[in-house]
Amino acid sequence: MNAGRIAPVALYQEVAERLRQRIFSHELQPGTWVDEQALAADYGISRTPLREALKVLASEGLVTLKPRRGCYVTEISERDLDEIFTVMALLEGQCAADTARKATDGDLARLTSIHNDLERAAAADDIDGYFEANQAFHQEMQLIADNRWLSQAITDLRKVIKLSRHHSLFSDGRLKQSLAEHREILEALGRRDAAGIEQAMREHISSGRRALAKIAARREATA
Repeated sequence: MNAGRIAPVALYQEVAERLRQRIFSHELQPGTWVDEQALAADYGISRTPLREALKVLASEGLVTLKPRRGCYVTEISERDLDEIFTVMALLEGQCAADTARKATDGDLARLTSIHNDLERAAAADDIDGYFEANQAFHQEMQLIADNRWLSQAITDLRKVIKLSRHHSLFSDGRLKQSLAEHREILEALGRRDAAGIEQAMREHISSGRRALAKIAARREATA
């Protein structure tokens, strides 16, 4: 088999990933109608793998398939965010508690190293760097918690949150506040305090939602 060719069974997955990134970057804006014919032409593929890719994205909540109307990039409302963050706080809290119970000294050292990246990014006011380190911190906790169903649920919800037009770290004071919350989480983890870290993580997620709400309120006030 030619290693340079994409196997037919994997083609729709590659297409799904490309579309996923275009959605996350907001190149394809929320509410946008997905022009299947144009996309198929752009990618040089038939409509079949494209439609399979869109089904994958629909299962993740990133697009909405409407009978006789086509496919649209999902629009996420403030109510959606309220409901998603409520669930995220529960899931991430459980993940943090499981991490506290299972983490080895080596695990703690890796999380501390990632936290140090957070500290450096915050000191440099590097929002992009902080975001990447934050993602790495949460993903490492998911690996340590070692519950694939919990990890999958968190990952899927984080994909939907990316549909939001704003990022909580752009709210005034949020970067400093988030760092303080991460310090509390790490301290609780060092004590192997499952209850304490669960509560700290829930508050961390809820605080992120409140920051997004402030951005939305400010946008509406100036519209």
